[in-house]
Amino acid sequence: MEIRNGAAKSGELDIAYEDMGDENHPAVLLIMGLGAQLVFWRKGFCEKLVDQGLRVIRYDNRDVGLSSKVEGRHTGAKLLPRMARSQLGLRNEAVYTLEHMADDAAALLDHLQIEKAHVVGASMGGMIAQIFAARYQQRTKTLGVVFSSNNRALLPPPGFKQLQAVTTRPKDTSREGVIANTVRVGKIIGSPGYPVPEEKMMADAVETYDRSYYPAGVARHLGAILGSGSLLPYDKQITAPTVVIHGRADKLMRPSGGRAVAKAIRRSRLVLFDGMAHDLPEPLWDDIVGELKTTFAEVP
Repeated sequence: MEIRNGAAKSGELDIAYEDMGDENHPAVLLIMGLGAQLVFWRKGFCEKLVDQGLRVIRYDNRDVGLSSKVEGRHTGAKLLPRMARSQLGLRNEAVYTLEHMADDAAALLDHLQIEKAHVVGASMGGMIAQIFAARYQQRTKTLGVVFSSNNRALLPPPGFKQLQAVTTRPKDTSREGVIANTVRVGKIIGSPGYPVPEEKMMADAVETYDRSYYPAGVARHLGAILGSGSLLPYDKQITAPTVVIHGRADKLMRPSGGRAVAKAIRRSRLVLFDGMAHDLPEPLWDDIVGELKTTFAEVP
């Protein structure tokens, strides 16, 4: 399958993207999560969407992958006090926020001359997608929110082990050390009902490291989440048909986050998968694509 790639301008930033499928077919914009490159939307998953008669665009958020990197760091408190404010639904100082990242998504659609798209976000990408669907209602056909949250006040916090895994840099920062740590993190946050063979996890970790390793971007992505506060006011503005997909075994972004999103958005439905945690298990791809397609069909 042909993959068209390029970079869109969002202000001074370059947003790297890949575009696949017939350009005349309905567009699906895939937004990935904290520190995660576009390749985390696996090619095989994207191909299943293309096979459904869709045009699929996946991209690197700012500060990750092949997109522009942003200088600077937050000037607020240390991590734990900032997380405490976030648990109360409050904003923190940040270099940029999820609102800026939603504007990056709009700039990408501008570049590709796509007026409206089905918008699907995973984890932090699901938060960006919620903001996009609220601020760009006329450009959002439908919304898919996958293992995410709206950061409403007093939601159960992430599991300590899972949060520590994704926010702590490895002590061994050599190529081999970083790759080994990526595999370790994948085991901690991955789906217990659908374990991935170690050799596959290793191959994926090598791909992401060799494509781009930029840990400073992870810290700024976390800062963007903590700097954006509760997304509940955005959820109340969303009018697009919405599906919220979550794994019952997710301890990093607990199912309560997905339930909060589904409760807050009108015309939404919640789909929970047993054994699924904070990844997209290949054995569930057909089911997940099916749920997305059901929602897409509400607005062809």
